[in-house]
Amino acid sequence: MIAIITTIASAFSSSMVKGFNVFIVLFIWRVLLGFGIGGDYPLTATIVSEYASPKNRGKLMSAVFACQGFGNVLAPIVGIIVTACFRSSIDNDVRNLDYVWRLIIGLGCIPGVATLYWRLTMEDSKRFQLESAKAAAANADEDMQREKLLAKQHFAEDNAQEDGLLESPNTVLNVALADDKPRRAKTFGQYFSEWRHLKVLLGTSIAWFALDVAFYGINLNSAVVIDAIGFAGDLYQDKPSHFIIRNCLGNIIINILGSVPGYWITVFTIERLGRKTIQLMGFAMLTILYIVLGFAYHKILDKSVAGFIVLFTLAQLFQNFGPNVTTFVIPGEVFPTRFRSTAHGISAAAGKLGAIVAQGGFMQLKDRGGKNQFIDHLLEIFALFMLIGFFVTFWIPESKGKTLEEICDESEEYY
Repeated sequence: MIAIITTIASAFSSSMVKGFNVFIVLFIWRVLLGFGIGGDYPLTATIVSEYASPKNRGKLMSAVFACQGFGNVLAPIVGIIVTACFRSSIDNDVRNLDYVWRLIIGLGCIPGVATLYWRLTMEDSKRFQLESAKAAAANADEDMQREKLLAKQHFAEDNAQEDGLLESPNTVLNVALADDKPRRAKTFGQYFSEWRHLKVLLGTSIAWFALDVAFYGINLNSAVVIDAIGFAGDLYQDKPSHFIIRNCLGNIIINILGSVPGYWITVFTIERLGRKTIQLMGFAMLTILYIVLGFAYHKILDKSVAGFIVLFTLAQLFQNFGPNVTTFVIPGEVFPTRFRSTAHGISAAAGKLGAIVAQGGFMQLKDRGGKNQFIDHLLEIFALFMLIGFFVTFWIPESKGKTLEEICDESEEYY
């Protein structure tokens, strides 16, 4: 609901007579949109995870996430269609693009509206309902038992005073609790205060952060690839509609080359190879590719543009046949039911923080020393982040073929 409302509001963003201009208003609505999408990430993952069987859970979760690849292709297609509808008016007056970008953003709420009813009427999984009930019952039983023991303590104290005994007032309560200690559900903080649990959360969060720094940062090279394959156009010579349509076509080609295939290779191999194996392989390959691209960036572009496109495509492939999918899947499996959605949300938020670092920080550095002169060093930095992601993956357990209860012992939620 939040995502739908803020998407529509984004499409109607405008400058104020006094105060914010249209870009700041649009930014505010997009930040609020992030809250809606940020809530949808963990919910989508946990819903699929808790309803699926162990033998196809990874495949289903990966397939859900792989639809993002279709969205990446559909977005420029929508851009082409809307631009084509306004072709003559745009070419006559470029300010008519104001209608185009608003329509493109507004149309983005259609998938959300189409699925809203089912999302609002969908029940929590039986697994979540059961675990919540167990935790509530455990806490209620402990409170009830403590009240009974306190009553016994007061009765024993009264008898002790009458008989002149010197027994400690807490003796009865302490002995009773030692003999029949009730189980109480741990809070989120208590559960993750133990290193064996905290390291898993750190592993999923740092891996997602490291990935998104490079995932969003590598797109700095999209313009280079689009130009290399001849779809960049000329901003000053081409008609506005022609320039936009050609760039949209270039983005479609980039996604089809490596991004979309990578998603679906993961879908069809995740149950055989395992999540951890794919993530380690992806981070390792990306480390190597970014090192090559970084240290030989200008040499490759000067000598072989085709070679650069191949390396860029491989990077796109191993992002998705690798950690871009598994960082979404793994947090939906490796945490107890009561904390699964929250822990997944923390991991996803860490990833988006990485996106902010890439877009807000590295975008400012890419032209240091001249246009695109610092990109080679940025790729070297991305290689370092991939190496970090590789090592923290060892903190994460393999979940292939296991039930959610086997992956994380639900009994450890109690003390």
